[in-house]
Amino acid sequence: MLYYLFDYLDKQYNFPGAGLFQFLTFRAGAAVFTSLLIGAVFGRRIIDRLRRLQIGEDIRDLGLEGQMQKKGTPTMGGFIIVAALVVPVLLFARLQNVYILLLLVTTIWTCLIGFLDDYIKVFKKNKEGLQGKFKIVGQVGLGLIVGTTMYFNDDVKVRIYERARINTASAIGEVTRYTDEKSLVTNVPFFKNNNIDYGRILPDAWLPPQYEWILYVLIMIFIITAVSNGANITDGIDGLAAGTSVIIGITLGVLTYVSSNKVFSQYLNIFYIPYSGELVVFCAAFVGALVGFLWYNSYPAQVFMGDTGSLMLGGVIAVMSIVIRKELLIPVMCGIFLVESLSVILQVSYFKYTRRRFGEGKRILLMAPLHHHFQKKGYAEPKIVIRFWIIGIMLAIVTLVTLKLR
Repeated sequence: MLYYLFDYLDKQYNFPGAGLFQFLTFRAGAAVFTSLLIGAVFGRRIIDRLRRLQIGEDIRDLGLEGQMQKKGTPTMGGFIIVAALVVPVLLFARLQNVYILLLLVTTIWTCLIGFLDDYIKVFKKNKEGLQGKFKIVGQVGLGLIVGTTMYFNDDVKVRIYERARINTASAIGEVTRYTDEKSLVTNVPFFKNNNIDYGRILPDAWLPPQYEWILYVLIMIFIITAVSNGANITDGIDGLAAGTSVIIGITLGVLTYVSSNKVFSQYLNIFYIPYSGELVVFCAAFVGALVGFLWYNSYPAQVFMGDTGSLMLGGVIAVMSIVIRKELLIPVMCGIFLVESLSVILQVSYFKYTRRRFGEGKRILLMAPLHHHFQKKGYAEPKIVIRFWIIGIMLAIVTLVTLKLR
């Protein structure tokens, strides 16, 4: 909103300093500062409010050291992240931008799903929370919105370059031409010919072109559901999900910036995404909101984000990656989420298999998800978190290196 105000003041009255709002870097800096301020200052008030309402975490005794000391710690702290994210975006981003609108819908949508889960746990005293099938329905609904918007909206395009041979009286040689097209192409990491078209994955005999959007939407649903649940599983110890998401958010900020820059995108041989520069403001607010939340969520946590926050983090990360055509980098960039999810899948699958085969279930890990396995082995909670962060930083470096490593 401030963008439009100062744009009007600059054009109509040549107001001093109003032109700064035309610069993406200034608005991104203002967004990260504002989100940090909201998270750090108003976060304390939100925590006190949650405590007065007795919205505390009901801890199940899993035999982990220091676990029961966390009983009663305020939960639903994801509202701190959402407030610190949404307010700066509304203030500093161009709100008519389709990508900003899509990310705002994603933020609110996934926050509401998580809130319903937390509400049932806290107020209905049901430790299972929202049934898994209803969570999946909500995530599928978001996937439908994202997939159909990316496919049908006229502002969602990529820039396609091609070399053309010219032979005229004044010049002979090759020139580079481009067109902004609607396309289902995305970048593939580690390969020189790094493009893949979702519409060409299956032969036309199997999937006629008029139905290719269905396959695309199904893929988007899978990505959003997987990443959202992965972030939810990772949120098990103080600061782990929030800190990991900060690293991923910074990585996405860099990828977004180069994807929205005509020079960098062409040099790095990645897709230039018209109108995607506004997402830099969103990424800045996202990182600032998480750092502000970490002020209270770091060990020993004064507040937990709950599903209100964790489902939102995964959803935002997934949609951001889809928008800038970097979703195939998610297994590397979100490697912590992936490993945590796989640890649960493998643990449950192996237990069921051995119980059916031998009559007694066996486990691969001492406990799943993976961070609980290390707690069972006697590692201190802060040490586990810091080491996971270090691995996250290494994965972020590998993700950025893929821009040149082919």
